[in-house]
Amino acid sequence: MSTRVEEQLRAEIVEAGRRMYARGYVASNDGNISARLDDSRLLTTPKSVSKGFMTPDMMVVVDLDGRKVAGDREASSELPMHLEIYRNRPDVNAVVHAHPPMATGFAVAGIPLTRAVLAEVITTLGSIPIAEYGTPSTAELPEAVRKYIKAHDGMLLANHGAVTCGPSVMAAYYKMETIEHFAHISLVARLLRREHLISADEVERV
Repeated sequence: MSTRVEEQLRAEIVEAGRRMYARGYVASNDGNISARLDDSRLLTTPKSVSKGFMTPDMMVVVDLDGRKVAGDREASSELPMHLEIYRNRPDVNAVVHAHPPMATGFAVAGIPLTRAVLAEVITTLGSIPIAEYGTPSTAELPEAVRKYIKAHDGMLLANHGAVTCGPSVMAAYYKMETIEHFAHISLVARLLRREHLISADEVERV
């Protein structure tokens, strides 16, 4: 990958992190973002840094086994989850993990976002399942994600947060926005006790 393309990728990760922080999807040093550099390397956010205040030079380059190749800092402790997604999804070029409050509330409550109520969500994400709980930064979390990632671009993580993936950093980030937006609307509809589902026939049309 050319230096120019890598610089652009670093800038996109910084921008996605800034938006995550500004929207309250992460607090303190939470969350992480990664992207493919090429067939053998990934670019990932560093640990112990607020995603709202990153700079391009902070990024860490790792191989597909998670070994650091370049960078002054250490890679995010959630890197194994990202690696699992890339291993199972060769079409994916970026992964975003955050703790958006509404969506994470559903994850804590054990309620998946699988009801067909918004056409936009059906077309961009389909259903949004919950991966069972896995202790953060351990092999349990990648194992939980593995069960769903081949069929889903976004999922909730039980008692943890959410993870999304896509063909680019911003595409993966926008899917995180969609999950949080959907969670907010779903909560309001359920509080109003008037959640009308889209028919199965309409889902097929969409």
